[in-house]
Amino acid sequence: MKRKYFGTDGIRGRVGEGNITPNFALKLGWAVGRVLGEGRGGKVLIGKDTRISGYMFEAALEAGLVAAGMDIRLLGPMPTPAIAYLTRTFRGVAGIVISASHNPYEDNGLKFFSAEGDKLPDAVELEIECECDRPLQTVGPAELGKVKRVEDARGRYIEFCKSTISALSFKDLKLVLDCANGATYHVAPEVFEELGAQVVVIGNEPDGFNINREVGSTNPAALMAAVVREGADLGIAFDGDGDRMLMVDKSGTLIDGDQLLYVIAKSRLEQQCFKGEVVGTLMSNLGLEHALKKLGVGFARTRVGDRYIMERLKRDGGILGGEPSGHIICRDRTSTGDGIVAALQVLAAMEAAGRDLGELAGEMRKYPQQLINVHLGKREDIAKLPEVRKAVEVAERELNGCGRVLLRPSGTEPMIRVMVEGVDQTQVTTIASHLADVIRDRISD
Repeated sequence: MKRKYFGTDGIRGRVGEGNITPNFALKLGWAVGRVLGEGRGGKVLIGKDTRISGYMFEAALEAGLVAAGMDIRLLGPMPTPAIAYLTRTFRGVAGIVISASHNPYEDNGLKFFSAEGDKLPDAVELEIECECDRPLQTVGPAELGKVKRVEDARGRYIEFCKSTISALSFKDLKLVLDCANGATYHVAPEVFEELGAQVVVIGNEPDGFNINREVGSTNPAALMAAVVREGADLGIAFDGDGDRMLMVDKSGTLIDGDQLLYVIAKSRLEQQCFKGEVVGTLMSNLGLEHALKKLGVGFARTRVGDRYIMERLKRDGGILGGEPSGHIICRDRTSTGDGIVAALQVLAAMEAAGRDLGELAGEMRKYPQQLINVHLGKREDIAKLPEVRKAVEVAERELNGCGRVLLRPSGTEPMIRVMVEGVDQTQVTTIASHLADVIRDRISD
């Protein structure tokens, strides 16, 4: 059954449009309370990032949940993975995050965690959607939920982050943190300072409108320049809700999620605490797969999206997975992608190896990739058309086993992403351009 409201990571869109309205948030809160409370009540934790619209959606969710008889614990601005962690520790029936992650402030969204700190299963999301389409009925006055603010949420999460690495001191490290003017702004600096690092912070002055604006993991140029300017050992860039991060080495070179995942995996292997396969997605660089193979570590690919990575890890008993964007899951440390926790694992790997980030990441050779978005007139499975399939077959023969071709339809608009990966940048660019032209010619027929 196709989902009506939920996407691959909750519900997201432009504020005031579609389902991103206070009316829908109120109804959704009520539906969540009805489904997850199962008529018995319980606690739901609510956190948010720093968007101006967060106040509005927080109030609407609160009203809907209380009407369903659920008690609420308000966490205020907190990273998305903090809500997952605190939902577990407070024995909540669910955690709700008001955030649009790396999107600009004009957007917002709602993400949900189960009592175990995992993303909600598809079946539960479908049940919530069905409940949303029923008339809202408030419980009796004596059964209404109560609301409390958790005053020590930040301190609890900071201590948890520090606990994910052994007793190390980073007193010899100078770091630049880019908090994207988002949810990590008042958490990440304290974590690294309390572990002894000398910390310089940018992107830590949120005003409700500047989240992800020219800062953060989707805009790393500011961090790259700051690391060089400050003479720092490395830099860490979080996104607006703190569930992903990228790093910059001391030369100002960007280190992406695939390289960071390799660094963590190798360190786990050397410390004999690695198990299972590393799980990436269809967009993970072929260089990661080959580098892990040299270590004797298996690699599996899933659809794009951290929920699919987590499903594969849980199914096979693996502990590490991630995406090039920096969404890294260390399942032996926490239940979801966590930018701060992942960054700490990289620093711990550097400490254990006695080497800097650039050296460790440089062991993984990144293959050149070319990505071209081709807009279609309508949604269609264009990859199955004979002329397109033939062009892909010719491209794969030309790559001769040393590359990949991927045609991936967009999940939100009539567009197909043409991705080609190989050893030679010129060859990769030429093949990708040709495939895009073949698709465009087919559209114009």
